[in-house]
Amino acid sequence: MSAADMVGEVPGRALRIAWVGALPSARETGGVPGVAADLLEGLTARGHQIDCFAPGAAPKLPERLQGNERIVLVAGRSTWRWDRWYSRTKATAFLSGMAARALGLLALRRELGRRHREHPYDVIYQFSAIETLAVPGPLARATPLVIHPETHAAGELRFLLRERRLAWRCQPLHTWLMAMSVMSVRAAAQRATIRRASLLVCISTVFRDHLVADYGFPAERTVVIPNPVRLARFPAAGEPALREPAILALGRVAVRKGVEDVVALARVLAEREPEARLRIVGGPGLWSDYRRLLEDLPGNAEYLQRIPPDEIPAELARTSVLLQPSRYEPFALTVAEALAAGVPVVATTEVGAVEAVDRRVAAAVTPGDVQELASAVQAMLRGMREDPASLEALARSEARRLFAAEVVCEAVSEALLTLSAGQAL
Repeated sequence: MSAADMVGEVPGRALRIAWVGALPSARETGGVPGVAADLLEGLTARGHQIDCFAPGAAPKLPERLQGNERIVLVAGRSTWRWDRWYSRTKATAFLSGMAARALGLLALRRELGRRHREHPYDVIYQFSAIETLAVPGPLARATPLVIHPETHAAGELRFLLRERRLAWRCQPLHTWLMAMSVMSVRAAAQRATIRRASLLVCISTVFRDHLVADYGFPAERTVVIPNPVRLARFPAAGEPALREPAILALGRVAVRKGVEDVVALARVLAEREPEARLRIVGGPGLWSDYRRLLEDLPGNAEYLQRIPPDEIPAELARTSVLLQPSRYEPFALTVAEALAAGVPVVATTEVGAVEAVDRRVAAAVTPGDVQELASAVQAMLRGMREDPASLEALARSEARRLFAAEVVCEAVSEALLTLSAGQAL
């Protein structure tokens, strides 16, 4: 079922929701915290009361959520911090962070049960991660559990294995082995715990299909609703932007992101489109670092490392085409953000965010086909040279149609109301 199918299906009423999972950060940084902020703002605007359970200290909310009386923060007890003896390296930070989070979630498990006994929740909303220790099994069986994942461990594990030779070229073997071990355990845990969900909110159809195939989850208990993007971060200019003939690859330089294809594409474009420039912006993942591959970039490409989130709108304003060549990508917020900034996109068919977008501003090519990727980039560059105003306007229009927070939150709210009312999706 699509997001559009959900709108207006059930009369509105206020729900009492227990939110478990990723929470917003004080800064408007986009990413998963930005999605969380948009969902909390949009759902409370529809009258829903939400208790947010944080495994550590209660986070400071963005300014737009501060003072929202329909949001209650319930803090755990974790004292985990960056730059301590247990978090000074990527490996120790990864493992100690998971352990601290698990302990914090166990403490929240008791608090969630206590609050439910005092004032029952209509829905438990588990955002971002599939597995959690914060939801008691009996409570999940008695109260509708909605899981809204942003990725799944089986997908990450698949590409850790497929790209092992690339990983071994770029980072120590023990890092890869640790990631494989952790993802194997997480995939097994997710396969078992996902079955407790009454409803799975899937951020794209391609991601839904992976979850159904990898974890055996019933397709009839899923709904496809894309992630929201905060359009206000990307205001429209009075005139079409003067964009350079630049292609921007924005995202982590890590496993399953198609980094090797970016390097190969740069070589092809050096011959086919010599005036175009390719910029790669992003840092490594916590447990995957492919930056060594970028040492082979030709002269028409440059690697700019990671930039602060508040600089992304300005970076997109200088861009003609966004490139997203991932081999596995449940959504890709960078795609929605680029469209909101008036930038057309070239991605693969594995990128969930492009699947419903008008193909005039979102080409979808076969993963790993560098020649097809180059042809699509050339076509988009040509369109931006010939009629930039029309393409920019269409890109922004598609972002509003598909990813505006009010559209997404209306669909999520209606899905929750339908589930709470006991109606079939």
